[in-house]
Amino acid sequence: MTLDDAALDQLFRTARTYRAWRDQPVGDETLRAIYELMKWGPTSSNCCPARIVFVKTPQAKARLEPALDAGNVKQTMAAPATAIIGYDLEFYEKLPILAPQADARSAFAGKPELIRSTAFRNGSLQGAYLIVAARALGLDCGPMSGFDNGKIDAEFFPGGTIRSNFLCNLGYGDPVKLRARAPRLAFETACRID
Repeated sequence: MTLDDAALDQLFRTARTYRAWRDQPVGDETLRAIYELMKWGPTSSNCCPARIVFVKTPQAKARLEPALDAGNVKQTMAAPATAIIGYDLEFYEKLPILAPQADARSAFAGKPELIRSTAFRNGSLQGAYLIVAARALGLDCGPMSGFDNGKIDAEFFPGGTIRSNFLCNLGYGDPVKLRARAPRLAFETACRID
């Protein structure tokens, strides 16, 4: 079954990256609902390496602010929530639960480059699923780089096994302050069918 045009617009065609936010909170139940949707997206060996911190409180925002590039401070401090999307370098320790049909853990243990590349790739996929899930639930998103990963990791992921990947502001965007939509590459430029 194909989604209707309204759903496709909401998820992709008319969805935008927001940098300005209406003063409307995002409830904890909505953040939980985002995770409950995104967790079903596929990852290799069902490894599920994403680890997420939803930053909402003024105290947590104050901890986040020093790690942000100057151009990202205003939009992030104004967002009702900011998701820090990270990836766990010890994701393979959960594989006996997540992939019980095989000994997937042994495929990764002691292989740091395979662990890193798998965690980063699949954590990035899960971050994309988070964006689609948030949009499906009626939120707007502002995904971004532009922060000090080391500061984020030390502040929000102490212990050293989780690394930050990107941030995504979440809330209800202010459409009045949207920039003009940037173009995208044509199929013929970005793709080929062999």
